[in-house]
Amino acid sequence: MRSLSNKRDVDSAENAKVCVTRGNLWLKIMKTIVQCVPNFSEGRRPEVVQEIVGEIQAVSRAQVLDVNSDPDHNRTVVTFIGPPEAVGEAAFRAIRRAAQLIDMDQHEGEHPRMGATDVAPFVPVGGVTIKDCVALARQLGQRVGQELSLPVYLYEAAATRPDRVNLANVRRGQYEGLKAEIETNPDRAPDFGPARIGPAGAVVIGARPFLVAYNVYLNTDDVNVAKKIARAVRHSSGGLRFVKALGLLVEGSRPEFIKGQAQVSMNLTNFKKTPIHRVVELIRREAARYGTAITHGEVVGLIPQAALVESARWYLQLDGFSPGQVLENKIATLSDTASSDEALDGALDKPAEFIDAVAANTATPGGGSVAALAGALAAALTVMVGGLTVGKKKYAEVQTQMQTLIEEGDALRARLTAAIALDSQAFDQVMAAYRLPRQTGEQKAARKEAIEAATCQAALVPLGVAHDALDAMRLAAQAAAHGNSSAITDAGSAALMAQAAIGAAALNVQINAQSLADETVAQGWLDELKQIYTEAETLDAELRKTLAERADLHLGAGQTAPFID
Repeated sequence: MRSLSNKRDVDSAENAKVCVTRGNLWLKIMKTIVQCVPNFSEGRRPEVVQEIVGEIQAVSRAQVLDVNSDPDHNRTVVTFIGPPEAVGEAAFRAIRRAAQLIDMDQHEGEHPRMGATDVAPFVPVGGVTIKDCVALARQLGQRVGQELSLPVYLYEAAATRPDRVNLANVRRGQYEGLKAEIETNPDRAPDFGPARIGPAGAVVIGARPFLVAYNVYLNTDDVNVAKKIARAVRHSSGGLRFVKALGLLVEGSRPEFIKGQAQVSMNLTNFKKTPIHRVVELIRREAARYGTAITHGEVVGLIPQAALVESARWYLQLDGFSPGQVLENKIATLSDTASSDEALDGALDKPAEFIDAVAANTATPGGGSVAALAGALAAALTVMVGGLTVGKKKYAEVQTQMQTLIEEGDALRARLTAAIALDSQAFDQVMAAYRLPRQTGEQKAARKEAIEAATCQAALVPLGVAHDALDAMRLAAQAAAHGNSSAITDAGSAALMAQAAIGAAALNVQINAQSLADETVAQGWLDELKQIYTEAETLDAELRKTLAERADLHLGAGQTAPFID
């Protein structure tokens, strides 16, 4: 993305917020989004649940995706997403309202719990990392402890102690056990807030990857059978890795076809390494030991599509299947990029037409669009290598890894393809901002703010491209090391294309950083680029070694990306 001028046209510090408040253009593609999935200890009073959910909905840019209440568990799981700052604020307000409305001294339910807001995990969705979610969890924990005087425990990736990584360890003894020990047992001292507990209980806050909450029902009312099966499948008692399970009896206001049935209630903490179908098949076998069978399954809250695709691939034996073959996925990709492609007047329909458009004596498409195209090609080549590896007996040990690679590569390809036109749109916004009138003081101020906002977007697009290109390079390195050796040159080419995308995108970030009034934001971009370069250089060294060892292929010396001081 080119810059019209290296001169800072804006010098007002108050415009520093522009990049945040008007950063919607790249968010459509990069999706800088965090998910929060708080579990509240109320599942029988819908009016209380609605008040808590209303607190989340009142926060701008926090969007509630799902509300799931279970009367037997007496628990509600809410899923919402948004930018980190909005999600953090919404979580705080929900925790505050739950503390006001839920009395743990009166609470009864099948599910373990220790507070009105029992647990509140943050999950990275896009444009953020697990480290970002850890920081968000700790910020929220500190605020809840200080402002609400609630004891807060950090778990999973946000844990400050090894024994608190596992939620089950933190929640040991539940509300009643914690109430008896918190003031006298140093091991139960909270990470934030007072070492005393009131009727709202305590809050567990953390950061983790996607989790699938999945329950299986059995054609028996013997809860002991469910407990035995749960013990067999959960990791803590020798079962499957990344599986947590409890045996419960379903009663209360449930549909007749499942009322009175024993249930195996589970959290699958890494569906990629322990897929759902593997869990189901183990439960099926264990149930047969006791003369019972699965009657029904349910997902609590939301589930990533990849988890369902993986199970469909296994049950239908679609070894070479790609998520790109799902009709709705293909339509969604077309919908996401339709308006962007229109902006280039169909120049992407044929490679020659796009090349002609680049060669034309117009400002766009330019280097930023070409960087995105290079990144998209890198992702596409990597997906190709994965597809040529899946289903081959010789590479049976890496099937799961290659299937994951294909899914991630397809997502990167879609984002980078859309960014080709998005970069041109961002530059058009810069041009439009510079053309705004500046006769009056008010017009000049509006023009300055518009230029700052547009310049911010003109940098955010290629910065997102650089991040995605680095991800494509990671996948290319995996494909070179573990994919079909007959396609190793394609994997190497993918990595080189990703390097080119990183370098070209970085130049466009730098030139716009020079024009931004907010030097702190600009320096943040440059710091991100340095981190990208560092990892790209490491991946480059790994790739060269892999090419030499697997295929006696050698690359000439080269520099990964432009130097930034």
